[in-house]
Amino acid sequence: MVNTSDEEFDEMVSAGIDAIPPKFLKNISNLAFVVQDLPTEEQRVKLKLHEHQTLYGLYEGIPLTKRGSNYNLVLPDKITIFKQPLETSSFSKEQLKEEVRHTIWHEVAHYYGLNHEQIHKLENGRNG
Repeated sequence: MVNTSDEEFDEMVSAGIDAIPPKFLKNISNLAFVVQDLPTEEQRVKLKLHEHQTLYGLYEGIPLTKRGSNYNLVLPDKITIFKQPLETSSFSKEQLKEEVRHTIWHEVAHYYGLNHEQIHKLENGRNG
């Protein structure tokens, strides 16, 4: 387990956002990144998480692939990065930085409309 200050963790999140390739970053709009210690009870219930399950990150919003011409005047989509689960699963600050970066990439992929199967295929270097 790694313990970081809120400021240090926020810097890791900022670095993870900065690591998003420019070709994807330039198309991101109406999206907020936030940090929470843990998922809320409402988030846990919505996702049907069991007591022993947790999240590293969560995308909430309308993916780009689902936005139509009437998409306007809506609150920003939100990507939440959960500090405590990431710290608990990491054994070094370098590993934590990598997990934060990976979690941000994963949630941004959801913003772009990819589901878990598609994301895992990309992570494993497979097409389609």
